[in-house]
Amino acid sequence: MTNPYPKLFEPLTINKVELKNRVIMGSMHTGLEDRLWDVDKLAAYYAERAKGGAALIITGGIAPTRAGLLSPFAGKLTNKLDVIRHRRLTSAVHKEGGKIAMQVLYAGRYGYTPFKFSVSWEKSPVHPFQPIKMNDALIKHAIWSYGRCAKLAREAGYDGIEIMGGEGYLLNTFLCKRTNDRTDKWGGSTENRQRIVVEIVKEIRKRVGPDFMVIMRQSIADLVKDGQTWDEIALLARKLEEHGVDAINTDIGWHEAQVPTIVTSVPRGAFVSYTERLREEVSIPLIASNRINTPELGEQILEGGRVDAISMARPLLADPEFANKAEAGRAAEINTCIACNQACLDHAFVGKKVSCLVNPRAGRETTLTLGTTRKSKRVAVVGAGPAGLSAAVSAAQRGHEVHLYEAGEHIGGQFSIAARIPGKEEFSETIRYFTAQLEATGVQVHLNTWVSAEELIDEKFDDVVVATGVTPRMPDIPGIDHPKVMSYAEAVLGHKTIGKTVAVIGAGGIGFDLTEFLTVDDSPTLNVKEWAEEWGITDDLGVPGFVGKPRPTPAARTVYLVQRKPGRQGKTLGKTSGWVHRATVKMKGVEQISGASYDKIDDAGLHLSFAPKEEGGERTTRVLDVETVVVCAGQESVRELVDPLTVAGVSTHVIGGADVAAELDAKRAIRQGTEVAASIV
Repeated sequence: MTNPYPKLFEPLTINKVELKNRVIMGSMHTGLEDRLWDVDKLAAYYAERAKGGAALIITGGIAPTRAGLLSPFAGKLTNKLDVIRHRRLTSAVHKEGGKIAMQVLYAGRYGYTPFKFSVSWEKSPVHPFQPIKMNDALIKHAIWSYGRCAKLAREAGYDGIEIMGGEGYLLNTFLCKRTNDRTDKWGGSTENRQRIVVEIVKEIRKRVGPDFMVIMRQSIADLVKDGQTWDEIALLARKLEEHGVDAINTDIGWHEAQVPTIVTSVPRGAFVSYTERLREEVSIPLIASNRINTPELGEQILEGGRVDAISMARPLLADPEFANKAEAGRAAEINTCIACNQACLDHAFVGKKVSCLVNPRAGRETTLTLGTTRKSKRVAVVGAGPAGLSAAVSAAQRGHEVHLYEAGEHIGGQFSIAARIPGKEEFSETIRYFTAQLEATGVQVHLNTWVSAEELIDEKFDDVVVATGVTPRMPDIPGIDHPKVMSYAEAVLGHKTIGKTVAVIGAGGIGFDLTEFLTVDDSPTLNVKEWAEEWGITDDLGVPGFVGKPRPTPAARTVYLVQRKPGRQGKTLGKTSGWVHRATVKMKGVEQISGASYDKIDDAGLHLSFAPKEEGGERTTRVLDVETVVVCAGQESVRELVDPLTVAGVSTHVIGGADVAAELDAKRAIRQGTEVAASIV
């Protein structure tokens, strides 16, 4: 069969390292780097992706010195004992035919530790501890430490290293006027601000020689005020090539940037043009990154001839066999990354082990296994939402005979609703993946089938998985049955007509999603140019950081977002994506109302009242004159099957929303489905 992606699977040589294709697993800190007892788990994690066809794996950030740790006791490579541990990683990858490079990362002011050094005394807005300003001796020690770390990496069997030079970590803070206000030889002019990076590259080359692969993760769009200009970025790229860097890997945005760079609402390939611009400046290989999650897009980028490889981190969390499936013409079977961040970056930034919402085995390769069962059983799964789909496919992969029952016309459940939310269109990829897997694994799918407990008992299934999900909860508010009232599901699925003025009851995750849905109406997804304008990304390359004033598209409706709780809305949203939703709602001019009691709904609208601000004061009232009221006030589990099945002695497993109907949690639902399938023996 002809390879459908010839460019993506064309070999590439970086220095003397021959890569079998152009698929590179980009760096992502998993948390497994930080503890000695997790080394075998990390080795298995990397090995599975090497086996899956990734040509080069780049590790999570490893500190070259204790002063540069990401967190207390985080991963480092500073001595011979560390070398022994790292050899277990390189050996595991090489055994599977892959190549591996270690990312060297000096955290700087982004270190989550009270003892850290940075370019200045200024504290990061996203980390609690103030750094110590580096003097000349400390800077020179850092440069020396990079060289030592690179030498030790070579001894540990790595095929190369990647220098982290972006995202607001130490080197990036030296490069930008935003953080570098020094007046010595390490600050001031562009040459002085770039000096530390150049000296590090020279030190590394001195320690490892000319034939060891050195990649630079260069920030080519800081997306913060007083970041680098394009001229400065281009100048640094030329210096990097001159002093022995073998390839440049794209880095986009600081952690504190007020522009989203990797969440699902960011258009695919939004920043590829920045990488392509560097082709005019250097001849070494260029690696594009950020929101590239399909082989089709990777092939399209490479066909342009200005980029040499594709870096994907989360897509290889989602599917370690991404490359093998693509090369074999099985792209429909790829478990596509939906850029939700819920189990990866949201975990990483609160100190949890990284995994993946759509692939809960990520990071758990040694503990959550789906080996072939010794005894095939007849398994019924009721409900084809994320939990049920995960259970059905995983059980079938193990060799069980699986019947999947779904009362509706289509599979997908809550994901079918989520995929209609602007910026969450990627969720349809998960439905596409499960559709392909149901067919590939032989699951017998029964759509439009409302199966009863009696029928399941009569069929004599060995195990029944109840994944019947949830139904929207309608609170006890006078007038809740008024014609202008609808559930979030009815609104998103178009079951009722929505007016031009809307009140949304409930400001949890669904409330924010629904609000975004209402403000854009039926407009198509923004293209890259429109999206960039909305977030204030300028194409004026002379503007430091490439950020200007946001120009959001006008809201399609007047929307009020109301919650009972006092205080700021959206506190429970995801660590790395919640701020994007809050900013989007604000940009659209949505009025957010907190601390409200819902008194009634009638022809006049939604009647609210508020507790007095002072003791002894009177309650205040307000009527929102709206045409539509959409209720996002939680869900209730659908679990009528559980009791009769349990009484009948059927082995019954309850997962997903049927298990817990609190704020919808697809991460838990898919994980439970996989774990249940693994437990059926």
